[in-house]
Order: sequence, then structure tokens, then C-alpha cells
Amino acid sequence: MYVTPGPNNAMVLTSGLKFGFFKSIPHIIGITIGHVTQLILVCFGLGRIFILFPLLQDILKILCAIYLLYLGYKIIGSFNKINQDGSRPLKFHEAALFQIVNPKAWTISSMAASSFLPKDGNLSLSILFISFVALVICPISISPWAAFGSAIKNLVNNNLIKVIIEYFLAFLLLITAILIVINK
Repeated sequence: MYVTPGPNNAMVLTSGLKFGFFKSIPHIIGITIGHVTQLILVCFGLGRIFILFPLLQDILKILCAIYLLYLGYKIIGSFNKINQDGSRPLKFHEAALFQIVNPKAWTISSMAASSFLPKDGNLSLSILFISFVALVICPISISPWAAFGSAIKNLVNNNLIKVIIEYFLAFLLLITAILIVINK
């Protein structure tokens, strides 16, 4: 599921496009560490909070949608402002903390916990194994998005194409935000 489109991948694609692959690596590592931390917490029982308090999940969805709308707004006009407005790729800790409001990351964590944790047996060893697999698969799945953004960066010299890409990426974030809020 890590490679499928979602908030992290849209942000990493944009980062690769704006700043290049290597400057996007802290973003990728932040997503990975943030998600693995989230996965461990869910495996140890944090996911039950959503069952006990479904309103909390709705609040997280709304916060995520608001943040995605903000990111979409920031993308528009940003490609021509690189190095002019102090724009920079997301830092490690910013990408890690984003996982708190990322519903796709919560979904992946919940699905992994419910699918792969044993009903009986060594819970800690199972969580360690699941976390290790996520630690390996997550950056391998997210990196191609940054690489693709970086690869087309050199092709995007025309200002009209830059504007079209900016609006397209912002539109994708808008659609994602809407789908997050309306899907139950």
C-alpha cells in the first residue's frame, strides 16, 4: 500500500520535482520513521482508541484534509519561487509528525496489526518483524515518487508546464482531502 497514491506520495513527488531526489531523502526517512513508530503504537493497542472513540478518527480526518488543502495552496506558484521565498523540502521531523494526521498511514497500520499479529504467541517478536518489514518496504515504495519528480524536474523548463503541474498536484491534494472527509 505504500506505493499507491496518497498524501505522502504526493508530497514526496512535489519535493522531488522542486528540490531533487537527494534533498527529498530526509522527507522520505521522516515518513518511514514516523510511520514505523505509528505502526508499533497501533500494534501495541493504540488503534483501539479509534474503536472506543470514533469521533477522534473523524477529527483526524478533518485535520488531515485541512493540512492537505494548505499544502495544495502552498504548491500553487511555488515552482517559480524556489530559493526566492525560502522554500525548502520538508524536514525529517515534519514528515514524521505528518503521519499523526495521515489517514492512509493509520489505515495501513491498522490493517497490518489486524492482519499479521498473532492471536496467541510472541506479540513483541511479531511486532518487531512487522516493523522491520515496514522499515524496509516503506522507503523503497516511496522513493520512486521522489525519483520521478526529480526526473521530470529537468523537463519542466516551460513556465506554462510548471503552472499546469502545480495546479494538477494541488487538485490531487484537494480531491484527496475531499475523499478523506466523505469516506467512512
